[in-house]
Amino acid sequence: MRQGAKPISAPRRAAALLAAAVALTAFCAGDVLARSRPFGPRTRSVNDLGNQYVPFHAHLWDLLHGHADGGLLVNWQSGYGSSFLPDLGTYLGSPFALLVAVFPRDRIDLAVYAVTALKTACAAAAMAVLLLALRPGRWWAAGLLGASYALCGWTLADADYNPMWLDGLIALPLLCLVGEWAIAGRRRLPGVLIVALAWTANFYTAYMATLGAGLVLLLRLLLARPPRRQALAAAGRAVLTVVLGVGLAAPLVTVIYFGTRHAYPGHERQFSPVPTQDLLARLLPTTYGFGSPALYVGITALVLALALPFHRAVPARVRAGWTALVLAVALSFQWAPTSLVWHAFATPQGSPYRQTFVLCALLVVAAWHALSYGLPDRRALAAATALLALITAASSSSALVRPHTWPVLLLAVGGTLCGLALLGRAGPRPRLAGLAVVLLLGAQIGETAATSAVATELRLKHLDDYAPWGEQQRRQAAAIAEADGWPRYRTDPGREQTVGNDPLLVGGEGAQYYSSLTSDVLSRTLTALGGGTTSRGRSVQSLDNAVTDVLFSVGARLHNPPDPHRTPPPEAGAAPVTVTRRDVPPLVTVRTAPDSAPFGPSPYRNQELLLGSRVYTVPPAAVRDDLGAPVASRSVGSGNATTRPTVTARCPAGTQVHLWAPYFSGTARLAGTGTGVNFSYSPGRNRAALAPLGRTPASGRVRIELTPKSPGRIPSGAIGCLDTARLHTAAARLKATGATEVSVADGTLRARLPGGSKGIAVVAAPRIAGWRCATGAGAARPAGSYHGLIAVPPDATPTTLTCTFHPPGLRLGTTVGLVSLAALVLLTARTAVRRRRAPGPPTTAPPRERVTAAP
Repeated sequence: MRQGAKPISAPRRAAALLAAAVALTAFCAGDVLARSRPFGPRTRSVNDLGNQYVPFHAHLWDLLHGHADGGLLVNWQSGYGSSFLPDLGTYLGSPFALLVAVFPRDRIDLAVYAVTALKTACAAAAMAVLLLALRPGRWWAAGLLGASYALCGWTLADADYNPMWLDGLIALPLLCLVGEWAIAGRRRLPGVLIVALAWTANFYTAYMATLGAGLVLLLRLLLARPPRRQALAAAGRAVLTVVLGVGLAAPLVTVIYFGTRHAYPGHERQFSPVPTQDLLARLLPTTYGFGSPALYVGITALVLALALPFHRAVPARVRAGWTALVLAVALSFQWAPTSLVWHAFATPQGSPYRQTFVLCALLVVAAWHALSYGLPDRRALAAATALLALITAASSSSALVRPHTWPVLLLAVGGTLCGLALLGRAGPRPRLAGLAVVLLLGAQIGETAATSAVATELRLKHLDDYAPWGEQQRRQAAAIAEADGWPRYRTDPGREQTVGNDPLLVGGEGAQYYSSLTSDVLSRTLTALGGGTTSRGRSVQSLDNAVTDVLFSVGARLHNPPDPHRTPPPEAGAAPVTVTRRDVPPLVTVRTAPDSAPFGPSPYRNQELLLGSRVYTVPPAAVRDDLGAPVASRSVGSGNATTRPTVTARCPAGTQVHLWAPYFSGTARLAGTGTGVNFSYSPGRNRAALAPLGRTPASGRVRIELTPKSPGRIPSGAIGCLDTARLHTAAARLKATGATEVSVADGTLRARLPGGSKGIAVVAAPRIAGWRCATGAGAARPAGSYHGLIAVPPDATPTTLTCTFHPPGLRLGTTVGLVSLAALVLLTARTAVRRRRAPGPPTTAPPRERVTAAP
């Protein structure tokens, strides 16, 4: 082996394997207790796990197997064409994500679970290696504490259904190792690669992990007290390593950054620190709260961390330093400016404590220092027990502490104290020491499994949940595959969705799209056309409307029965999936008389503006209460007289009646027809979509019966009556002027235009930032916008249209990445030359003792 290479020592290897095994065992045991998939009937797909991560991993599976519509640059299945590279970096940048390719497509839920469990095990192993690198100690103790870190409350309560965050959990101990190498002045190349991999896997938690590792590095330098010049050199090496590593990751990081700049703005919320009793309660097992920091690290690690300030075998400087760092970071969680720093100066859309894993890591490292200097004596353990009792007493008033917390806490405390006591008495007796270790491991696995099971159960009560891949999804996927005609026309998975990203999960090409990077132009354009949204505008839903189907070339649309996971069928057997086909224009059309008027408040008029034809009758609509009296405020569901209100109007006979009620939640039914249509509105979160209700009767009198679920409001232009004959004429006109041939390949769209086309070529895709188009032999230029769609005026004699997509920030990121790579190569070469030129150790052997023969 070459000089300077140091393999992982046997204790570190053993500690890493033990940590990974314990983490996997406890992680799976928690799901067994909770009867959660894959060990029980309960679904794991809650909130963003079902809406985003599982569908995006399914799309990655399709990409890896060559089945996806689109590529790395453009995802043509979602949002009528969305930028995919930012989503790739946000949700699928981890190398672990590639493992889904080895699973069957219909076991995508199991694939994501396996990736989640493997990430947790790797985080445990990484922390175990770090602990032994910080200080020598017992390998089994490092393994136990490594598992404590990986199975902290943040993992069990938050990252369990946000598996992309787990890459930050792995990155933190690895980045701390990079800091150790910077202090020692070695392993620059591996350090840079680790930083680059961490920021590529998930830049959001990597940013937090980098801050945490920086704090650990500063404390290590303060405790070591090297000469000022050496300290500055070590800090400089660490900063250079981070800069080069982030530079290598820049092609993806910059794309994500600019993607967030063009995304629909999220909900601004004021930071509000949690009460002290809730903060302390989250240190205990089986406590759960969505908006509080999940600080649980296991009772063993907590007792050891609490014992550190009183452990006289530990140098006072070390005790004070690590205790102060833990307290300082905990206080930074409760102050708005520092909380903003932790979250990269962007207010989180969900839980405001996503950086909690950093504090959990510091607690575990503090516990390691308490143990690696020798087992704390009785005085230190007594003080730690007293502090734990005070924490428990202060937490007892918190609503996060539930009845089942107490028996689990008592058993965990008993197992920890008995295990530590046996360990103190073991001395040279290995059997007694082994019994102590088994007791400590058993207590940790038991309390962690219980905490995980409780978090799983309470999440299902607190968050939306979705069915795993099953019969419903299989039928949808089969119907879409049979109807698919991309790129001649789109196939929409349907208004009745199962998750927020149905096109990625079951196939097709529709409006539906849910991401943190949902473009502002997509959300605003579809909202102006009557579309519905959830997640404060970032989850765009499918719009079941004939006009928008013509506008966006939706030639086939699925009509699904209600999701049986949410609405069980009233009788045995599920309703069939049906497909409606429509003769629609191609993806590219030529508009001869573009209308530059902006969108207005009415979705019906906005659709006509984009269509170029009048197809709706929008009559005055009256809202009446239960007694038939007009409701001047147009509010429904807010009083006893509006529990069964109606909306009335007059429309031409035979037209198709639509209701636009974005601020109404409940059901609406056209009088004389069958079942009602659901509308979902939640203030500041959900917006209900425009929906068809049926045909206008021969009398022309339209009467819509409402059943409100909560207070809402009906707008003045709520009713629109569609003349389908006029729509057919408008569609035929657009088809006649549309492209004769369209081909789509990832980020390139080509179309052959009819001869003599004049006006403006419009592509039925949102004009997101990054599109450039050229007609005929003309030069490519940034695409224009035609009411939110891609548009470009053709040249004098256009024959072809070519549009290419370049994600904003990719060119800048690639430049930064190449500069970083060049700098890394030069620095590595310079280091290698210096080592080769440096004088080697003396090779001359000392003179041998002269041996003479005996006389």
